[in-house]
Amino acid sequence: MKKLGLTRVMMALMRREFAVALRQKGEVLTPLVFFVVVASLFPLGVGPESALLLRMAPGVLWVSALLAAMLSLQRLFATDYIDGSLEQMALSSTPLGLLVLAKALSHFLLSGLPLVLMAPVLGLQFGLDGRALGILMVTLLLGTPTLSLIGSIGAALTLGVRGAGVLLSLLILPLYIPVLIFGAGAVEADAAGLGFGGHLSLLAALLVLSIFFAPLATTTALRISLE
Repeated sequence: MKKLGLTRVMMALMRREFAVALRQKGEVLTPLVFFVVVASLFPLGVGPESALLLRMAPGVLWVSALLAAMLSLQRLFATDYIDGSLEQMALSSTPLGLLVLAKALSHFLLSGLPLVLMAPVLGLQFGLDGRALGILMVTLLLGTPTLSLIGSIGAALTLGVRGAGVLLSLLILPLYIPVLIFGAGAVEADAAGLGFGGHLSLLAALLVLSIFFAPLATTTALRISLE
């Protein structure tokens, strides 16, 4: 019964996040628009050389998705911090780590999942075939939740700090590098005729580790920020 109650609290928090997102559609659409614009500029700037575009595609699409996912991280806890909701969450009987996990999952569904769904359309501009597009989607589906979880740590550490956006980028970009390497590397490995299973396994391992450890680290950072 207690687990069912905790699940209901998490679902209620996620519904609240979606309700807030519906009232602030511009903030939700900004990462997606950024992703589309940045990824579309590269084929225009490089030219119609198909071989070059194919080599660039995994890295360009992954870097664009990574930067797009970062755009909304600063607001992950900021609104709750300003209106006092965050303090209530910290004082509630529900473990703060579960609430943090719900917030990170909401961030992925609102910011990360649209990037995953848009990636195949943008991949066509680079000449990627159906197999490469499928692998790209799988890597993004495994990687973007990890970005949200890791990003929640940086968002908590920079909460209420002046110039938080720049500091947040400096904190989490080094932690994003393994996700970027294995995500783009899977598509590149398949294009080179090598196995991509190892890259997917490492991405899955990073996701599992993030699910376990990121909420704990974020909870600690939030309690420090609230003191």
